[in-house]
Amino acid sequence: MAAATAAASSEEAVKAAKVLMVGAGGIGCELLKTLALSGFSDIHIIDLDTIEVSNLNRQFLFRQSHVGQSKAKVARDAVLKFRPNINITPYHANVKDSNFNVDFFKQFNVVLNGLDNLDARRHVNRLCLAAEVPLVESGTTGFLGQVTVHVKGKTECYECQPKPVPKSYPVCTITSTPSKFVHCIVWAKDLLFAKLFGDKNQGNDLNVHSKDDSSSKTDVFERSVDEDLEQYAQRIYDHVFGYNIEVALDNKETWKNRRKPNPIYIKDALPEDAVQQNGRSRDHMNEEQDPSAMVSLGLRNSQEIWSLAENSRVFLEALKLFFEKREKEIGSLIFDKDDQLAVEFVTAAANIRASSFGIPLHSLFEAKGVAGNIVHAVATTNAIIAGLIVIEAIKVLKGDYQDYRMTYCLEHPARKMLLMPVEPFEPSKSCYVCSETPVVLEVNTKTTKLREVIEKVIKSKLGMNLPLIMVGATLVFEDGEDLEEDEIANYALNLEKVLAELPAPVLNGTTLTVEDFHQELKCSINIKHRDEFDEEKEPDGMVLAGWSGPVDKQITSNGENRSVPSSSNTEDVDGTAEDISAKPGMKRKLNEILEAKENFDALENPSDVGSSSAQVVEDDDDDELVMFDEDPRQSKKKRLQ
Repeated sequence: MAAATAAASSEEAVKAAKVLMVGAGGIGCELLKTLALSGFSDIHIIDLDTIEVSNLNRQFLFRQSHVGQSKAKVARDAVLKFRPNINITPYHANVKDSNFNVDFFKQFNVVLNGLDNLDARRHVNRLCLAAEVPLVESGTTGFLGQVTVHVKGKTECYECQPKPVPKSYPVCTITSTPSKFVHCIVWAKDLLFAKLFGDKNQGNDLNVHSKDDSSSKTDVFERSVDEDLEQYAQRIYDHVFGYNIEVALDNKETWKNRRKPNPIYIKDALPEDAVQQNGRSRDHMNEEQDPSAMVSLGLRNSQEIWSLAENSRVFLEALKLFFEKREKEIGSLIFDKDDQLAVEFVTAAANIRASSFGIPLHSLFEAKGVAGNIVHAVATTNAIIAGLIVIEAIKVLKGDYQDYRMTYCLEHPARKMLLMPVEPFEPSKSCYVCSETPVVLEVNTKTTKLREVIEKVIKSKLGMNLPLIMVGATLVFEDGEDLEEDEIANYALNLEKVLAELPAPVLNGTTLTVEDFHQELKCSINIKHRDEFDEEKEPDGMVLAGWSGPVDKQITSNGENRSVPSSSNTEDVDGTAEDISAKPGMKRKLNEILEAKENFDALENPSDVGSSSAQVVEDDDDDELVMFDEDPRQSKKKRLQ
């Protein structure tokens, strides 16, 4: 009888629910299908993206004929074919648009996230907190996945736990002392490719002075009008892989405790007759086919590791093809993982540089994965996670908060189980988002401009989109669309002033009040003056304490992030595991969960590239990487009673 009553209660809750889905990609397609088949009848979907060919292997609501169309709209049409009597409202838009405000969110009973980036996740988390609407989060990467529940006042919010944020390697590591293949990829993609084919006005850290005239202001990358393309390509090769390495070797101090690189010149890598014959097979290329160095050179297997000679040939051929076949694009190109010629060029350049520095070479397939931040998706994982989202959503709708679970999907069984349910944590008292705890900013108030604080801290780290900043009762900055011209001009002046010279001076001990009215978020920043910062360890020139900072190192490249797991993310587990496992109501004791440690550890021993730790998950829609909200091995936090 009790079971029948519970089933009826669930059915009523589902039928009456109004649900918002954010994201209609890999997880989103499975989620929409599962919601529709579970009896949900009023579903709204927001997704900014359009369908790409690469989506079709895992986003099964889409077909080849849908390429280029809105994901949200096509997903709706596909589901209505087998559930025609339900209401699905699609929005082909950005969830950060102003019309998706707190009032919009308040109309829903639950919000289900299938997003592909940290910024949008934080934004949705804040809107759900302000609207007091429960949020169910999710993510997958390969065979790994997670589902977490966030209810204001009952569980931690999405931002209570640390999340990865972009962290750039020091320029000197990329330009002078690479030690991993990923360093070579960043160099090839963000420096060399950008210098040769991108915006010429963009800053670049490559040495542009030639061996013959190092004092000249002439840029060695500039091609003279009458210069033969073959000679130009060889000159660039010798400059970046030969001369620049020799220049780096002049700094004896750098190489005292490091392996010295070997300069590579074209004459060392390729015999002269091979250079002359390079690209002969391009005569067999189809003119309508996109230019490809591999096709030109007769290379077919993208999973083979090319030799130094083959990489050199691909480098020269790719460079020439850009100038011969795509000259109109030069000056405006940005690296794209779906651009075959760009991937070939970056792979070859990275491998030649890796060879110089004694770093193992990688295949084009592997290099593309690193350069494009690709972690290959598994459709089954998406389906499992979608099912778990719906299970948690039903619990939320019924108000069964004591039964909420954070569930982790593993690659390898632990005690014959692939799913790990763990009780959610209580809200963190130190979270600046849901507990309004002040954060502390160490900064040199005499040299740092307001613009730097806004860009590096308030927008980048605190995730505010349209901040308003007050010092005491003085408004020093506001961002928004409805400002008067004189206000805009006044705030623009303040942006270029150092903190100590603002109309209301910001000094040691000052408290900034920062608000984002769209997110309905308010935060206090306590300022602590500090004169000096370590350029390598603290490249921003300021340090923010009391916020959910990065757990793992990341590389930022053309606005894309790739997670590079640190050696250990685990806090003191031994003392806390026992306390937590003693708490009643857990489906599995934490000490049992800890026995799965070997499964996680196996994933935490990555090679130089392409690996991810057990805490790393991917929203497989666009191959973005995010972090598990909680590592089951960690836990100094109190769990939900």
